[in-house]
Amino acid sequence: MMFFSKITGSRPRPLSSGTNLRKKTPSIPSLLANLLLIFLALLFLFPFYWIVTGAFKVQNVAVAIPPQWFPEEPTLDNFRALFKNPVWRWGFNSFFVASSEMIGVCLTASMAGYVLAKKMFPGRKFIFILFVSAMALPKQVILVPLFTMLADLNWIDTYKGLILPAIGWPFGVFLMKQFAQTIPSELMEAAKIDGCSEIRLFATIILPLLKPALGALAIFTFINAWNDYFSQLIITRSTPMMTLPLGLATLQGEYTTPYGVLMAGAALASLPMITIFLLFQKAFTQGITMGAVKG
Repeated sequence: MMFFSKITGSRPRPLSSGTNLRKKTPSIPSLLANLLLIFLALLFLFPFYWIVTGAFKVQNVAVAIPPQWFPEEPTLDNFRALFKNPVWRWGFNSFFVASSEMIGVCLTASMAGYVLAKKMFPGRKFIFILFVSAMALPKQVILVPLFTMLADLNWIDTYKGLILPAIGWPFGVFLMKQFAQTIPSELMEAAKIDGCSEIRLFATIILPLLKPALGALAIFTFINAWNDYFSQLIITRSTPMMTLPLGLATLQGEYTTPYGVLMAGAALASLPMITIFLLFQKAFTQGITMGAVKG
């Protein structure tokens, strides 16, 4: 210690063991908050656990009271009964419709949101008010005129009728417009001075900056399209055009309900949504500066 002080010209400060201990010891509010979060996580995960375990139970065990929390004699009979139906066709329809809506909504909403946020033209505020007002309308209100229009176009029981009406989602335009407002206008002006065209500006600068909002919108759109039972029920007619939620609903009988088969189908139907969420979850934590020029 004496040698150290002679070389450096300063006296070493003693280590404060009490301070280190206080930093490592979590406080009681922090522990309570963590326990609450763990409890809520288990509470929200329990329905998924019940569906997955119920898919391996026979009918009398699935409806037994008190319930059997874990299948003591797991079986694959529910999956065998499920795949006697055109499940792969239903799954393809759901995935194709949801993916197409996700891509279409992200593309159109990003362009519309960028224009409404950064372009000055007459009626811009009025158009945005129309989009916000459309968000307040329930889907059931516009379903009758929508069905009439699709029938006139011969789009009933087609992929076009399932996909195209959902492309102009007002919520998507609202989300992208609010996010695009935070993009610095100086960045776009610098790109235009360098000779960047409008299309290249949108593709190479605006879209990378909108990536966090696009990731969130992609998740919302895919889940909304995958679970859109009501609209798909009205538009589809034939069994080959049914989506997975519609097809699973047809398995329910008039007097009996095969709960094990339905849970097996619900477990399979949840896999694409979980996959999409895992693919786009990082976009929630990315900053606005992604894709910007580093100075």
